[in-house]
Amino acid sequence: MALGHVIIPTAAVRDEGTSFHYAAPSRHIHTDPTTVAIASQVLHERAAPFTLGTTWTTDAPYRETTARIHRRQHEGCLTVEMETAAFLAVAAFRKVRFIQYLYAGDDLSGPTWDHRKWTKADARTKLLQLAIETVLRL
Repeated sequence: MALGHVIIPTAAVRDEGTSFHYAAPSRHIHTDPTTVAIASQVLHERAAPFTLGTTWTTDAPYRETTARIHRRQHEGCLTVEMETAAFLAVAAFRKVRFIQYLYAGDDLSGPTWDHRKWTKADARTKLLQLAIETVLRL
């Protein structure tokens, strides 16, 4: 995915520890479909390209081995990050609405890590504005 492309997680592979303190063990945790619909509508109205899909949440970044990355890609994971599964579990436990926008930053899909200067991407400011609009609708 191009740097800055937005992803709305519809589920997360739980490969971290926090979510298991708030939700029963399972391979995936799913995003509430109502919040996905609201987030999608905001992006659609603002003509912001986005993709819906599964993310891989891991809190052990040094275990993102080539073999594991390939397994997660085969499972359909579009991204890897460190928080989504935990956020979804805590939100469900606390009975609060939660949605998360991810954006394509650095790239682990090739033979080497590509930083792509993701921390300086202009997309971050636009995404913050979209997130604020989404929160107001939630």
